[in-house]
Amino acid sequence: MALRPLIAICGTTGVGKSNIAVELALRLRQGGFKHGWRGARIINADSMQVYEGLDVITNKMPLEERKGVEHLLMDIKKPGEQYVVGQWVQDAIKLKINEIHESGEVPIVVGGTSYWIQHLIFSDRLIGSPQTTSSINSKSPHKTPQELEHLISHVTDPDLLYLFNALPESPPSASSDADAAFKLHTLLNQIDPVMASRWHWRDTRKVLRSLEIIKETGRKASDIVAEQASRNAVSEPRFRTLFFWLYAEPSILEQRLYDRVDKMIEAWLQLPPRAFPSEGSSNDIVEEEATETNYSLGIYQAIGYKEFHNYLSNSGASQSEFTEAVDRMKLSTRQYAKRQISWIRNKLIPVAESANKENALTPFYLLDATELGKDWTINVQEPAVKIMEEFLNDQKLPEAKSLSDRACAMLTVKEKDVKPTAILEARRKNICPVCTIDESRPVMIEQGSDWEVHQKTRSHKRLQAKANRERQTHITT
Repeated sequence: MALRPLIAICGTTGVGKSNIAVELALRLRQGGFKHGWRGARIINADSMQVYEGLDVITNKMPLEERKGVEHLLMDIKKPGEQYVVGQWVQDAIKLKINEIHESGEVPIVVGGTSYWIQHLIFSDRLIGSPQTTSSINSKSPHKTPQELEHLISHVTDPDLLYLFNALPESPPSASSDADAAFKLHTLLNQIDPVMASRWHWRDTRKVLRSLEIIKETGRKASDIVAEQASRNAVSEPRFRTLFFWLYAEPSILEQRLYDRVDKMIEAWLQLPPRAFPSEGSSNDIVEEEATETNYSLGIYQAIGYKEFHNYLSNSGASQSEFTEAVDRMKLSTRQYAKRQISWIRNKLIPVAESANKENALTPFYLLDATELGKDWTINVQEPAVKIMEEFLNDQKLPEAKSLSDRACAMLTVKEKDVKPTAILEARRKNICPVCTIDESRPVMIEQGSDWEVHQKTRSHKRLQAKANRERQTHITT
């Protein structure tokens, strides 16, 4: 059966992703495509825009700018509610995409959370997600008590055995309960050291999920990853997907991001005093509780909350503290944009190219959104509409690198092994013995470039020099 079409739009904030999604939807509404496709609905792929209200802090597109195009999976969760990639993928497919296709429409998935888009398009890549457990169980023999007993036979600490038999319903916060977080990681390390090396001990949600998979399947999570890799040498897409990456040159995008932060804060200041991060919505953050907010959960992960924590917690905060919060927010926004670009180039593009080796199932285009106004129309809107028409009409598509010099430069990436086992190995965490002062709070750094950068940091060099002096003193005495 031929794969059904889907359009995916990714990129940083401030490049017009939502605008081009609406323009493509309006063109689809006119119809005239092969196979009878007509109309479109937009599916939100921004991990913060799934939360109710908070339109300013999450940069939601105003209703009047949506031009009547339906936006789905937006405003569906309460601010403090956790909602992760596996849940979103399940909701997007079962609740929305299937329905859209059945109605003869084309789903347009748009958002800055590129790893959500990646896991939606490419199946069998979410070992840590809730919805994969049923598929894992369906492809694996049912666990037996003996198999589970064998897996935990290396766990000799009674406290860890008790923890395995009574796993917490929700992951502990590494910030407020580091002992519980590290204990959870220690348990995983004794049962499945390969998977434990993939997760930082502070990433308690992933650690807990790996342990849950072991209990539910009677198998190591790393073994299931290996099985997936052997079953699928090439990443197989769920849909015939047209990717559009809206990209702006960082030196120009930076000021655009800063201006957006200023506008966001200006809008906040129109709200009642001291209330602006909650926007007066159903968010339950109040001044006296602000210091207890878990900034790793739900909407509180959004850029702006953590940066303004000190300012909001202090009723007598000064103007300088406000200015510092604004500067931190701008820095976080710039760093996030850099990470978004890195993910697309180093993760999403290699997987898409892997799927295109035999058939062009996931063509990937960069649209140059460096300049706005008329240039944006020429460089983004017009080519996007034309390529979409050719894609849906099964016509020959242009060479992706031919669209612009920036497209040629940014789409030229080193070929990578995208099998799950390769990714698992590549993202293994190393413990830095130099910087680890407390063994129950180890400093863990991802191997590769992150590890190389860490070894060059001032703090690492200082501690290394101290250790060398102490070692030399010990030798001489």
